[in-house]
Amino acid sequence: MEIGDSQQANIEDDRTMIEKMGFRLIPAVFACALSALPALAVESHVESMTRFADDTARACIVDPEVIAAIKAQNAKHANISQSKIDELDKQWRAETKVMERPLIDRVLSTALSKKLMEVKKKAGGLITELFVMDNKGLNVGQSDATSDYWQGDEDKWQKTFLAGPGAMFIDEIEMDESTQTFQSQLSLSISDPATGQVIGAVTVGVDVDQLLR
Repeated sequence: MEIGDSQQANIEDDRTMIEKMGFRLIPAVFACALSALPALAVESHVESMTRFADDTARACIVDPEVIAAIKAQNAKHANISQSKIDELDKQWRAETKVMERPLIDRVLSTALSKKLMEVKKKAGGLITELFVMDNKGLNVGQSDATSDYWQGDEDKWQKTFLAGPGAMFIDEIEMDESTQTFQSQLSLSISDPATGQVIGAVTVGVDVDQLLR
């Protein structure tokens, strides 16, 4: 059966409307899924993340290799300007979209990054990402390439490094679109054990579904 021009136009209009609605519904579906979590689960996520920090994550903030790497980068960046930080962050963001990525590859190839990759691997999926920041909020080492290089304008750094020794920040649960899992980030300030001075911070991404099992 042949379709007339007006019918074909209506079909195309319907298809376009469905496609547009679909794109608008994607974030709404994620929001509904998150709201479907029982209130008890959201509350226990904080308790479970706190236990995870005490049982697992805090080992990272006293690790000599972590401390040494942060102190070395702090010394290297002692006189770095905000404009230079912005320049490096812009370069990093651009490199996430291309094959050639010298800045990202340099950070990922460090001994600290390789150590963090191994920690993530041994966690068996519980840890989704792990990265260490210096006293400027710049990445020192990481298990995976983050979306940006500078974290200094984000809560994960501001509510830990700026808050002082022993600070902890647990972020909200979010749906990870790539893995279709609920995740949260735990961040801790890192202090030099010799002086007690805060020198950096660490963020650990955690699969909340697995954490609450």
